[in-house]
Amino acid sequence: MSSKGSDRAGAGRAGRSLAVLAAVTFAGLAVTGCSFWGAAAGGGAVGVTAAQTEKGFRRSVADTEIRLTINDLWFKADEEMFRKVNLQVQEQRVLLSGNVARPEQRVEAVRLAWQAPGVREVINEIEVNDTSGLSDAARDSWISTQLRTTLLFDRDVSSINYSIETVNQAIFIMGVAQSEAELDRVVGHAKDIAYVRRVVSYALLKNDPARSS
Repeated sequence: MSSKGSDRAGAGRAGRSLAVLAAVTFAGLAVTGCSFWGAAAGGGAVGVTAAQTEKGFRRSVADTEIRLTINDLWFKADEEMFRKVNLQVQEQRVLLSGNVARPEQRVEAVRLAWQAPGVREVINEIEVNDTSGLSDAARDSWISTQLRTTLLFDRDVSSINYSIETVNQAIFIMGVAQSEAELDRVVGHAKDIAYVRRVVSYALLKNDPARSS
């Protein structure tokens, strides 16, 4: 490829990355009602956070692109499925959890997730459960908050590298662990929280060969 061609390709990739960050920023603006300057600062925070995580900026942008694409596909296909299925994306690995009313929604959520460019793996933890109510959702939210807070204040855990979701009192963990000892601490903290029925970890170790595949 000529140098001009390489420049154009690089500019295209940079443009897509900026577009993703802009989408994240203004999505936050729409939800929180922040000012334009507040949103601009938030966009900077997104970049800083991405650079600080173990997966780095490039992988963070790729994960954000996947998340936006899957959410868009779900919303267009089935608004109820979009609302009830949780989505975690780590290094192009997608973890689905939540409760849906019908088995076909579970199948469709997985099928659409695979349609997002760049997805390397889809892990399906969606339950077909029509009885989950507001009290269950509130308890799940409380559990997730307790774990995130505990990890944040544990100096032996890089909490920024973990993604947490709780469904029906089951905690699902994704992310990149610095060591086996760190991951054991994260899982141990999760198990110590009241009401937790089970802890499922899909986190990878920093040196896991699967991260470079």
